[in-house]
Amino acid sequence: MAASATAAESGRADEAAMNDQHLIETLPEAFHGERIDRVVSAIAGISRSLAKDLIVASKVLVDGRPITTASRKVDAGTVVTIELPPPDDPTPAPQADVEFTVVHEDDDVIVVDKPAGLVVHPGAGQADGTLVNGLVARYPELLQIGEIHRPGIVHRLDRGTSGLLVVARSEEAYVELVGQMSAHEPERVYLALAWGHLETDAGTIDAPIGRS
Repeated sequence: MAASATAAESGRADEAAMNDQHLIETLPEAFHGERIDRVVSAIAGISRSLAKDLIVASKVLVDGRPITTASRKVDAGTVVTIELPPPDDPTPAPQADVEFTVVHEDDDVIVVDKPAGLVVHPGAGQADGTLVNGLVARYPELLQIGEIHRPGIVHRLDRGTSGLLVVARSEEAYVELVGQMSAHEPERVYLALAWGHLETDAGTIDAPIGRS
């Protein structure tokens, strides 16, 4: 596609007709002879990769008929209909069945005794069943604190690690705690199980730690 055509069409997704999750566009001359995956990417404002996925899944219609070939070229005047995927909602869903123990709470902070095996917040490979899902069920006001996908969270513990986790309950506490964590001011103490014969009762281990 020529650079001028790309610039001219950069805002076309806003101009195209919307019907629920469908985007309907009558292609202008600038798109004549273009590949359908490039056209879908341009008018829907999505990546070429996602455009190809939609085409292969028959989510793109050309003049009312589904196509599955991303390299197919289209003509000006063609009506393209795109069934868009629903937008992702990053807000954690409340889940009251997530079990955890609160050892302290006040107006500013909540201190949780996180059990081993519990993921702190939703992420890749773990969309729900996390501590955050349980927290927002018990403390819905946390949804207004910090980052939307991990509200109130200022630090974390690995899934396999148990221990105390501090959660901010007010915006003021969130800002202060994030600053302290960034400056490495809090002191953390861990209990670990050592395997083998130890030559001394105390000492310092200064070596890289890898993932198993």
